[in-house]
Formats: sequence, structure tokens, C-alpha cells
Amino acid sequence: MASKRKKIAVIGGDGIGPSVTQEASLLLALYRDKAGLPIDLWELDLGADRFLRDGVTFPKEIQIAIQRECSAVLLGALGDPRVPGLEHARDILFGMRFGYDLYANVRPVKALSDRLVPLKDRTMKDVDFVVFRENTEGIYVGMGGQFKRGTPDEVAINEDLNTRKGVERIIRAAFEYAKQNKREHVCMADKSNAMRHAHELWLRVFDEVRREYPTIKSQHLYVDALCLHVIQNPAQFQVVVTNNLFGDIVTDLGAALQGGLGMAASANIHSSDPGRVALFEPVHGSAPPLAGKDIANPFAALLTVGMLLTHLGWPEEERRIEQCVSQAIDERMCTVDVGGHLGTRAAAQWVREQIAKQL
Repeated sequence: MASKRKKIAVIGGDGIGPSVTQEASLLLALYRDKAGLPIDLWELDLGADRFLRDGVTFPKEIQIAIQRECSAVLLGALGDPRVPGLEHARDILFGMRFGYDLYANVRPVKALSDRLVPLKDRTMKDVDFVVFRENTEGIYVGMGGQFKRGTPDEVAINEDLNTRKGVERIIRAAFEYAKQNKREHVCMADKSNAMRHAHELWLRVFDEVRREYPTIKSQHLYVDALCLHVIQNPAQFQVVVTNNLFGDIVTDLGAALQGGLGMAASANIHSSDPGRVALFEPVHGSAPPLAGKDIANPFAALLTVGMLLTHLGWPEEERRIEQCVSQAIDERMCTVDVGGHLGTRAAAQWVREQIAKQL
């Protein structure tokens, strides 16, 4: 067990974010207090409430302190209708993803119960792949503008930015993950038949990189065909790599195979520099209508803690958390969205109690 203490910044965020993040923080505290993991939690007051109170989004000194002092960030969800421009969310999330160059968004698509898989004649064994989404380029960089706004002649442009460096490193990260985790197949998805400049780069780089991994089977699919095949037979996929926009879409499709967004975790990492601070967040949004009602599914946040612990060097704990969440689903000790009857706090507490018995 690593002896050096690991500092984890915790940002609850907006909507249901604070409630599910609180349950995830309690799980981390359990590992600290009962299992003796050398982790320290640093609670940060950032989000819509802070922005509305004093105009603060993501102070530079906080950004620098996280980068210098923290091993990881646990983030809830960002987005609040009281801030229609989402200034705070953009500054916090992009300030970490782009500011820390966390170019790999890693999203496991893994079903933890047969009954959560919505496909006929498919079971949890058929849903177990990982999506590597490029996280710092593509259409989400915000390049573009509007001309003659508000008139019948308005023009709106968003530019899709792809660099050789960015494309190569995310494709390589996917192959390295497959190699290290004994995954035998990598699929790259683009739309090079329609976006012949930007995505021809993806196709060409993929062809070059995959030659360096001759023992790993590789496949190229257009993203629309990928979506079709994921539904027809998800078992054929093990690692998928794609660009920022397509990765955002494909992973929500994948979440449907897991039981919904309340079961989907994610990590934002710099794959070639594992010592760099990494960002972990459940995939679901802030869901403001559900806030304060104790009905949000906390399992995505708990599973995100599992990814965080693996990143810090304790992969056995991610497996333990997955097993206990799977048990909760099977025994229906979970929230209504996945077939249970418990509230947010009770469902998370039940899982923590199972983990505590094993520690």
C-alpha cells in the first residue's frame, strides 16, 4: 500500500451533484478511516451557488493549488438554470479538462446486472467495453462565431479542431489500455466519409498506430454504423476510441445498456503522465428537478470513486465497489430508476455497509 498521502479535491457542483458527491465522499472517508488508505479530502465551495453569491467561478489560485497539491478531483455535476450562460460550469470543467490537459475521457460501459440490460437475449456479460473519448479538441474547443445574430440572415459557425498530436495520443492511449488490460480488440469511430479533412487525419493516424500493436485486433467504423452495431451486439466491442463529440454521444448510448446515466462513471486523465492530477465525475448531469428530493441514483458517483482508487493504485477496491453495487442491484437495494425502493442516501449507505464488512 502506498504510504504517501493522496489529496483529493471534492467539488459537489449543482443540482443533484452535492448529494451524490456527499455519498461518494463518505465512501472515500470509509476507505481512509477503516482501510487506512492514505487519502485526504479537500472540500471546495465551487458551483452555481458560489457564482451567484460572489461571482466566483474557478479562481486561478485554486486551479494552481489543485494542480500542485492534488492527486485527483472528484466532481459532482455542473449546470443550474439560475445561470443560463453556464459561465461557472464552463470555467470549472474546461478549466480542469483543458487547463490540466486531461486529453483522455475514459468511460466504462459495463452492465452490473442482467436485468438492467435492455436488449433482448443479452446479459451483463455482453456489455463490457470502454470508450476513449478525445477530451481537449474537436468541436468542443469553442472556435467559431455568429454573424448577423438575431436576423433572418444569421450565420453560426463552430469549427472542428483536430491535431496530429491530439489524435495520435488518444488512439495510442486506447491501444495501451487494451494491451495493459488484456483487451483483444480496439475500434476507432469517425465520419471520414463526410468530414474528409478532419477525420481523414483520424483514419490515417489510426492505420499507422495500430501497426505498432499487431497482437491487438483493430477495426474502423463510421460512427453511425458503430451505434447500430453497439445495439445489435455490444459483446463485439472491448475498447472504442473516437473524437470529443462522437464520444459524448456514444457513451450516453452505452449508458442505456448499463441501466441509465445513474450507473455511468468516468475519468479524465493524461494517459502518458499518470502522476498528473486527474478528474473523476459521474456521467449524469445536474438534473435540477431532482435536487433535494433524495431520489437521484448515487451509484455512478460510487463507481466513479472506484475508478479514482484504481488511478491512485488500488484497483482491487474498484472491483470491490463494483461487486457491492451489483449486489445492491440484484437485491433491489437501490433507487427507483434501477428497480429499487431506496432513496439516494439509503442506497449509498447500503453499499458502504457491504464494503465496510469486507475491509
